[in-house]
Amino acid sequence: MSNTASTPLFACSRCFSRHPFEELSTGEQLCKECRGSFPVVKCTYCRSEFQQTSKSNTSSICKKCEANVKAYGKPTACEYCNIIAAFIGNKCQRCANSERKYGPAVTCEQCKQRCAFDRHDDSKKVEGKLLCWLCTQSLKRALARTKQHLSSSDKHKHRGHKSKSSHKEKRKSDMMKSINASDSSLNDSQPLEKKSKMNPLQGEVDPNSSDHVVAMTQLKETIASLQKKVQQKDNELLSKDKLITELKAQHMNNTQDMRNEMKNKDRLNETKFNLMNTKIQNLLKEVATLSKSAKKNSKGGGASRPALGGAEHSGSGTDSPSTN
Repeated sequence: MSNTASTPLFACSRCFSRHPFEELSTGEQLCKECRGSFPVVKCTYCRSEFQQTSKSNTSSICKKCEANVKAYGKPTACEYCNIIAAFIGNKCQRCANSERKYGPAVTCEQCKQRCAFDRHDDSKKVEGKLLCWLCTQSLKRALARTKQHLSSSDKHKHRGHKSKSSHKEKRKSDMMKSINASDSSLNDSQPLEKKSKMNPLQGEVDPNSSDHVVAMTQLKETIASLQKKVQQKDNELLSKDKLITELKAQHMNNTQDMRNEMKNKDRLNETKFNLMNTKIQNLLKEVATLSKSAKKNSKGGGASRPALGGAEHSGSGTDSPSTN
């Protein structure tokens, strides 16, 4: 009762019930019951966390994005952070404001994208790393989870240590009784064996430490970025496969057209060749007939010429005496 009276209590901003400050949520100062009935949701556009105000309205869009959608329509992807929150132009409001304040964007050390902004202040870096907004939020959530896990594990260890200490005292009393009853050599070997059985996990590393959880979150984020790259490469390969199939189909069509053209040309050439052969044969026949007729004519002309010569000689013999 004295501890509850000494610790200060703070009222919930919704149900006005009083709770310690650690149990209230950061920002809106809500208790666990109100947080359970009105859960924290990520906005689908700007990816910022907000708490739903009513059970009837279960939309996953914050008030700012709702107003921007009504004013400017649905947003597009930001050219820096790739978040679908660019309502005006090609940049979201967060990246545009940070570019105006801190200059051009630089590459994030976690996701390797050009979406981080150097504030020239090492205190605002997360573990000395220059990260973008999404990576800083995910790393902060991971660190908060590790702190909660470590605090709960410390509480369990403290309770277990108390139970172990009481258990050890009982064992010591039992061991003292056994020492009085049996030899000292046997009694010296037994507690060592029991201690080795009780603590088989001595020297092992605690898997719930913050370093392990941070490394796990970094690995998960790298896996997610690699999966995105693999998806992009798969899409590129699919588009290239489509182009290859289209080019192959076009090549097949072109080859078929060329083959058809070649076949048609061969047919035309064959028909022309046949026509020329028939013409040549006809002309050769005509030449043969003409040569035969010429030979016959030449033979007939040679037989008629000697008869005409004899007639001329007979006429001259008869006419010569009359002149004298």
